Amino acid sequence: MQRVDIDQPRWSQDTFVGRLKHFSTITDPRTALCTEEELDNASKLVQQYRLGNEPPGTTEEQLWYAQKLYMSAFHPDTGEKMNMFGRMSFQVPAGMILGGCLMQFYKTIPQVVFWQWVNQSFNALVNYTNRNAKSSITNKQIGVAYASATTAATIVSVGLNSLTKSAPPLIARYVPFAAVAAANCVNIPLMRQSELTDGIAVYDENGELIGDSKRAAIKAVSQVVASRIGMAAPGMLTIPIIMEKLEKYPFMQRIKILHAPIQMLFSGVVLLFMVPVGCAMFPQKCALSMEYLEPMLKRSYEEKTGHRHGTVFFNKGL
Repeated sequence: MQRVDIDQPRWSQDTFVGRLKHFSTITDPRTALCTEEELDNASKLVQQYRLGNEPPGTTEEQLWYAQKLYMSAFHPDTGEKMNMFGRMSFQVPAGMILGGCLMQFYKTIPQVVFWQWVNQSFNALVNYTNRNAKSSITNKQIGVAYASATTAATIVSVGLNSLTKSAPPLIARYVPFAAVAAANCVNIPLMRQSELTDGIAVYDENGELIGDSKRAAIKAVSQVVASRIGMAAPGMLTIPIIMEKLEKYPFMQRIKILHAPIQMLFSGVVLLFMVPVGCAMFPQKCALSMEYLEPMLKRSYEEKTGHRHGTVFFNKGL
């Protein structure tokens, strides 16, 4: 078997299609069902291949499948196994349940508070799990981010609910999306606040460390916020229209108990496509032109590379 670079994605990350294929493997919800033994065996094969000690007869497809499981379950910065509920491969099953319930139970304050709390608890776990792990965060910072995002989502939901009482029913159905978008704008920056205050590691084209950049962190966090909102938008903006029309039919009025499961099913179908699309919106290995770097890092780059102009790279997180 011809040697392949196991540490590089199978498809080019310079194009959206290549990134979509790459993230479709990482976010494949079927990998969330893999046993600990399967994941550990995949990690072992990847490590063996890196050292050139893979078992005789290992095929390229076996290698790429092992890499698929490895990327879906192990953090790209630390190599540590991630919490199952925080992995991007768990976004579809968790998102379909939470999305369906957020869109179904939005009419009373207790419903809003409960489901926004559940949703932000899950989001906080995902944001922490997929952060740039080379930037530290304290338990206090995690608590503040979690409480702030939950509070922001609840305030937006309750506030908009009160404003839309006299509006058409369809308008009220969009309140959960507004709350989710607002919470993402709070939760992600706060959960990754150490990156924004201390910067994240940036590297030159040869992988040599240049230093920590706050400006790179701002770009990384902004792109993650946009991609998370992008994941949720199609489902939470179209499903309310579908449900508004379906609920007018007599048969739907007779099976109100199934409205939440139906919305979960719709949400799952949309997320199956939108989770990899959202992840693929921006390259994982993010680039930043030298001209936007802090002056100190510009000098460091010039000293290390001998060039005044160029590009640095960093892991934006997911």
